[in-house]
Amino acid sequence: MGLSNKNKEILIGPLSKNNPVIIQMLGICSALAVTSKLEPSIVMAVSVTAVVAFANVIISLLRNTIPARIRIIVQLVVVAALVTIVSEVLKAFAFDVNKQLSVFVGLIITNCILMGRLEAFALGNGPWESFLDGLGNGLGYGIILVVIGFFRELLGSGILLGFQVIPDVFYQWGYVNNGLMILPPMALIVVAVIIWVHRSGNKNLQEN
Repeated sequence: MGLSNKNKEILIGPLSKNNPVIIQMLGICSALAVTSKLEPSIVMAVSVTAVVAFANVIISLLRNTIPARIRIIVQLVVVAALVTIVSEVLKAFAFDVNKQLSVFVGLIITNCILMGRLEAFALGNGPWESFLDGLGNGLGYGIILVVIGFFRELLGSGILLGFQVIPDVFYQWGYVNNGLMILPPMALIVVAVIIWVHRSGNKNLQEN
């Protein structure tokens, strides 16, 4: 099934010009907490993408039956159920990564990207469009996490996904891993660099 121009924009927009992290400034806490290594960054990205996409679909299907006064409660129940499923899957199939992510998997429930998409989009659009919106925003969020995790682990530890990337000869020549990269403040600095590069290449997104 082909995508209409509107649906393409819904899916692709959050990847760049309407990215939830570097444009809307949402989900920054995750960037601080889980991106010291690439593997947990990828797992968190996939987890949030799955939860946002399916939560959007469920809320969209229920949107005409949810009383307005309890809509936030319903949204939280749906998200909590999906996060619990994700947490159990990680415990079963990626236990070591689940331990690295610690409480941050559970805190997906409070991710402002999630609640924002449910309120701003799923409550007013059909299931297919809501799925695309959730998928696009999840991927937009995930791309930033993966980029941050890539550079922090590479420059901070010299490895990626458990494999040494920087050759031993570099260390023999005097190269030293930058230990600052694995500290939380560096996540903000990397995010700032990404925003700077992104805005430099997209002049129309710069504030007047």
